[in-house]
Amino acid sequence: MTVSILLFLPIVAALVVLLFKNEVAKYAALFFAVAELVIAGIFLSRFVPDASTQFAVVMPWIPKAGIYFTAGIDGISMIMVLLTTLLVPLIILTTLKHQYKNANVFYALILFMQAGLLAVFTAQDGFLFYVGWEAALIPIYFICAMWGGENRIRVTIKFFIYTFAGSLFMLLGIIYLNMQTQSRTFDLHEFYNLNLDAHQQSWIFWAFFLAFAIKMPIFPFHTWQPDTYTEAPSAGTMMLSGIMLKMGIYGVIRWLIPIAPLGVMQWGLMALILSVIGIVYASIIAFKQKDGKRLVAYSSIAHVGLIAAALFTFVNFNGNFVWTSQSLQGALIQMLNHGINVVGLFFIWDIISSRLNTREISQMGGIAKVAPKFAIAFLIIVLGTVALPLTNGFIGEFLLLNGVFQYNIWIAAIAGLTMIFGAVYMLRMYKGVMQGETNALTITFTDISGSESIALGIICLLIIVIGVYPQPILHISEAAVNNLIDIVRQRTVSMK
Repeated sequence: MTVSILLFLPIVAALVVLLFKNEVAKYAALFFAVAELVIAGIFLSRFVPDASTQFAVVMPWIPKAGIYFTAGIDGISMIMVLLTTLLVPLIILTTLKHQYKNANVFYALILFMQAGLLAVFTAQDGFLFYVGWEAALIPIYFICAMWGGENRIRVTIKFFIYTFAGSLFMLLGIIYLNMQTQSRTFDLHEFYNLNLDAHQQSWIFWAFFLAFAIKMPIFPFHTWQPDTYTEAPSAGTMMLSGIMLKMGIYGVIRWLIPIAPLGVMQWGLMALILSVIGIVYASIIAFKQKDGKRLVAYSSIAHVGLIAAALFTFVNFNGNFVWTSQSLQGALIQMLNHGINVVGLFFIWDIISSRLNTREISQMGGIAKVAPKFAIAFLIIVLGTVALPLTNGFIGEFLLLNGVFQYNIWIAAIAGLTMIFGAVYMLRMYKGVMQGETNALTITFTDISGSESIALGIICLLIIVIGVYPQPILHISEAAVNNLIDIVRQRTVSMK
């Protein structure tokens, strides 16, 4: 049993879903997404949490060009596979009460996108990584352009230009690395073994960093994100925020830092500072938002900024290697936690906007009095987002801040503002929407039921379970993380 079944099942499923119409299409898509989750669960049950790459597939693709279909799963990839296969059925579940024109195309695009995402997270070949990167972009472009809001075309074109431009720089970097290998291969481990000088690695850093920084996004490459998240249909926003932005973070971990450690030594402080600026900037902008969905979009920039900051705590001001397992483990578990929480938040606002036809916080109030189940679910998700102890967000942000603290206490203090600011604007948002007296608009709000209760129940359960006992997830990636840190440390020392 190889990882190829995870990569090709969503493609086959998408083609099958295209044959169905309306209600049948959405339930067929849900069936295949759950099947993919079950298969991922089987891989997890057979996974040995060591540093090896497992369930690998190596097939000739374009062998004369040194291109092979090479993919596999280690502890780092496994976290991303779980994130993707868990969230896609949840996202589809959140759409069951919606009616989409050409529903079969809508759900087929989600499944195509899942295949591209999984290709990115399991690729061991640079060409396959790039193909998966672009394959995930194309479906979300059409999802946003065809089912988005009033300004969808303008916003989607901006999103596409940003992300595609960054991808081209990455492609140039991959081609350059291929040309430096003796056998003209795109194999990831051959890239790791290249003996590039500091100047070469500096260019490689920028080629990859631009693509990853736009995708995450971090300041000042973030400007496409709030508009796109706001205008995209809710399922598209969840796919973007819950999974797709993690491609950039994963790319930094798997590709950028191990391939170009000297480039990171030269430019990592700049990337860290940009990440911290993004935390403060996005948090301040979030305070001013009147649209709930847009507020969540800016909060996402702030939380991802903390993950990015921890990843670039590479070499401190004294030139000592300080990239720690806390930073990397924190980034991995927080990618999972952020995905769960942000999908929950966007689903909350999808429910609110579908019932009230508005996302203006000032027009709301008192919903907790008429929808107690909804109020409890909303509160649990907010508490997970603000990293309350015993919720999933706490362990991730604790490890991330610990990693930044070991780099520099003052930068850690500024980066930690994401927790303080986040608590203020999130709890203020909750108070404005849920508490106080009902009005003529909110008195008609109905409590959650059916698929809404199931989706929010699963999200709340994950927030609590991971918060109380995160060790099994940390154990999955521990050996792979330590191995990667050893590889990077050895390359950094030998190249100085």
